[in-house]
Amino acid sequence: MANKSPAELFVADTQTNLIGKLCLVTGGTSGIGQVTARELARMGADVVITARTQEKLSRSIEKLRAGSGSSKVSGLVADLSSQDQVRALVAQFKANYPRLDVLVNNAGAIYFRRYLSVDGIEMNFAGNHLAYFLLTNLLLDLIIDSSPARIINVSSSSHNGQVIDFDDLECQHDYQFMAAYGKSKLANILFTNELARRLEGSGVTVNALHPGLVGTNIAGNNGWLLRFFLPLWRVWAMSSEQGAETSIYLASSPDVEGVSGKYFYQKKAIPSSPYSGDRSVAKRLWDVSAQMTGLEPDFLLDSAVPGQAYDTVINQDHDHQPGQGHQAG
Repeated sequence: MANKSPAELFVADTQTNLIGKLCLVTGGTSGIGQVTARELARMGADVVITARTQEKLSRSIEKLRAGSGSSKVSGLVADLSSQDQVRALVAQFKANYPRLDVLVNNAGAIYFRRYLSVDGIEMNFAGNHLAYFLLTNLLLDLIIDSSPARIINVSSSSHNGQVIDFDDLECQHDYQFMAAYGKSKLANILFTNELARRLEGSGVTVNALHPGLVGTNIAGNNGWLLRFFLPLWRVWAMSSEQGAETSIYLASSPDVEGVSGKYFYQKKAIPSSPYSGDRSVAKRLWDVSAQMTGLEPDFLLDSAVPGQAYDTVINQDHDHQPGQGHQAG
């Protein structure tokens, strides 16, 4: 036992059996996502991961199968900052998998400079928030039909002290990378809270978490800046195994059965920032996010009925909405 990682010890202690469950972990190719995928597979779950390239996906699947001792690991390729690719991934997922018991929205990044996605949206907001929002909503019919089911959104303590500026959602006027990242992580919690309210009575729970300060490759898209900061970051950051514990706990533990709309750190529910609990902000962000992704904002206002699928209403106009920034500044 002494040679086991913290995540492996947690799995051994819980003796949780996930045989027959299907879990989707975005960003399961490295860091806490990879550890989460590995340990859910070790518990017996069928695990699907996402990756940006086929080469990275194939390499990661091989590593996860070896590390978990399970052959039930597969994956799909998509750049989740692209809304078209999110839609394509959902179509592939539904064509290949009959259920979805656990969705772990884990993939994320931080951008030291202001970049735009292929949809013309600031990358922190596009990849860290809108990707969660769109992917989850497009999979909700399958998740509800699989209930009891769980949705886990990886957020961050970086949300503290941040507010949503609806006049400048994409930080056009004053781009500060930690603020832009923090706002996207605040959006994760606001999304979690609003979705939990809309899913009351459905058998689907939704929770957010702070993994801790983890020495992952989250800033790996920043070139020479990364090479300078990463060694310093990893000196005092926790390991991916430690950072993944709360994700694994929320995805698998019977202790949180029926618990929804909470924010966790180190496997305990803790208060998120007071601002993140503002229902009017959460509702407004939901409506704006729906507009930016071409979803009908009110399709899930009534409580969902367990076991009864519903149709997500999609607008045919997927253009980036007026008033949101197109130009990097």
